[in-house]
Amino acid sequence: MDSLLQRITVNPNMAFGKPTIRGTRYSVEWLLELLSSGMSQDEILADYEDLEADDIYAVLAYAAKLVQVKRTITVAV
Repeated sequence: MDSLLQRITVNPNMAFGKPTIRGTRYSVEWLLELLSSGMSQDEILADYEDLEADDIYAVLAYAAKLVQVKRTITVAV
């Protein structure tokens, strides 16, 4: 998984400092939105030829790392 995570880069001068894929202007957030909208990996790769399957796996691995928490606390609103 660490080799996949190396595909995720952060440059404060690109994409408003959001994590991107291999220094491109494709943000992790954007690709996750495509996937959550129901777009398949094959559809994404067909529409964006400069992306690779490992880029999608890297984004998913990155998201998985972000949600790893020791515990959650419910806050009453």
